[in-house]
Amino acid sequence: MSRVLLIEDDQDVRLAIQLGLRHQGHDVVAVGTGEEGLEQLRPFQPDVVVLDLMLPGISGLDVCRRIRDRDMVPVIMVTARGDDIDVVVGLEAGADDYVVKPIRARVLDARIRAVLRRQSTSLPDGTRPRTETHGELVLDRAGLVVTHRGDAVALAPSELRLLLTLSASPGQVFSRQQLLEAVWEHSYHGDIRLVDACVKRLRNKLAEGRKPRYVQTVRGFGYRFGTS
Repeated sequence: MSRVLLIEDDQDVRLAIQLGLRHQGHDVVAVGTGEEGLEQLRPFQPDVVVLDLMLPGISGLDVCRRIRDRDMVPVIMVTARGDDIDVVVGLEAGADDYVVKPIRARVLDARIRAVLRRQSTSLPDGTRPRTETHGELVLDRAGLVVTHRGDAVALAPSELRLLLTLSASPGQVFSRQQLLEAVWEHSYHGDIRLVDACVKRLRNKLAEGRKPRYVQTVRGFGYRFGTS
């Protein structure tokens, strides 16, 4: 059973999601404001946060940023419009995935389970060493620890999974759709904004400059992990 912190200001929507997730076997704490949600982080210690983008008081974007400042718990953002520019802003603020209202409990349950798998599993490959060194970047696949220039890098589940996926095949070009399937488990034609926003966050955390060394763009094709 996973612990889900639901932050949703609409009482009817909040109750419907809460009942649906409990029916799917999750332990749910549901609150109506960002302030209440932030207060619940430490005592409840959720496995995942489901966060409405539009909240009274502290906005969902600010809540997401504050969560990322203190915790790498997975965040699934809820938005009313899938084509809203706020989706991109929310993803860049640190959300791992998003769902569009109206929400179906089974869809949200599948997204929750997928993001938790990304958090708890590396990419198994018995032929690869436990620890890899790529210049100033060190990857511990078994321990799921990343260090850069000797300092530990705190990565959200999607960022870690993306880095592990790319670095497992240095030099290989992955399309955005391939990364959606490998990292987010979106087997349908998913939203490539998930990939681009995650790449941007990952590059920032690895202090990549204008010419990224590790997560490189191959124009017209996708991304690859640099071999030099």
